[in-house]
Formats: sequence, C-alpha cells, structure tokens
Amino acid sequence: MISVVVVGLVGLAAVTLLAVWLVSLYNKLVRMRNQVDASWSQIDVQLKRRHDLIPNIVETVKGYAAHERGTLDAVVTARGAAMAHSGGDAGQADAESALSGALGRLIALGEAYPQLRANENFAALQAELATTENKIAYSRQFVTYAVQQYNTAIESFPANLIAGLLGFHRRELFAVAGSERGPVEVSF
Repeated sequence: MISVVVVGLVGLAAVTLLAVWLVSLYNKLVRMRNQVDASWSQIDVQLKRRHDLIPNIVETVKGYAAHERGTLDAVVTARGAAMAHSGGDAGQADAESALSGALGRLIALGEAYPQLRANENFAALQAELATTENKIAYSRQFVTYAVQQYNTAIESFPANLIAGLLGFHRRELFAVAGSERGPVEVSF
C-alpha cells in the first residue's frame, strides 16, 4: 500500500516537473520570438526615417545635377520598392540593399559637384542619412543576434522536440545581397 502511494507521488512529481519545464520552455521561446519581431520593428523605424529623408535629398540634388536623371530615378524606384516590403522578410532585405546601393551613388554625386557638396541643406541631409545608416547597421546586427539565438533555441535538444509542435519555426537571418558586399560603383 505504501509503495503504491510512493510510486503515485513520484509519478505526480515527474508529471509536475515536466509540466513546469514545458511551460518554462514555451515562455522562453515566446520571449525570444517577440525579441526577433521587436528587432525587426526597430529596423523598420530606421528605414522609415531613411525613406522620409530620400525625397529631400533627391530634390536638393536635382537643382545641381539635373542631367544625372538616371541616378535620381534609380533612387526613387528603389525607395518605392523598399517601401512596398515590410515585416522582415528576405524581399525587404533585398529591396533595402538595392536602395543602399542607389543611395551610395546619389551621395557620391556630391563629390562630382563641388557646389552641391557646399550646399548646407545637402550637407545636413547627408549627415542625417549617414546617422540613419549607422543606426540601421546596428539594428541589423541586433536582428542577426536575436534570430541566431532564437534559431539555436528552437533547434537545440530537447526544445527541438516540441518547438515545431508549439508553432515555433526557424527565422531567416538578415542577409546582405551580393551587390552590397562589394564597393559601391560610382559612374558619371
């Protein structure tokens, strides 16, 4: 009789420990998934700021470099494509990479036009854009770290046994497009 009670208590303790572990694991994975989502949101904030700066830069450059229409059109087109993507997917990363390349060519126009480089408005916009680009780079690093931690957690044993059942799936790292890995090409 006593052995049945002991076995029952041990079984109840084991089930309780398993339930506590499952709840703890679930909560940890939810926190990590939310951190990944919040990290992407931080990038979205900086990208919005960049998208808002671009029309001002384009208008400033138009006055000095009207015959650089191809560069200006490329920036406007890339901005539109980048704004069409959101939510931290691979398409957004590709569109933002294309926009970064187009912006690099636009900012390089300042080197070809000394009067543009001397324009206070252009200089201020260029400085704001540089600050925003630095914040985007930092945010990308944080997203990469958060995604790496999350993916490791859901792929590690024993969490991997239940992560898929609980709706936790691998997230893609923020990858730089091949064109952004090399130097920015500037042609006049």
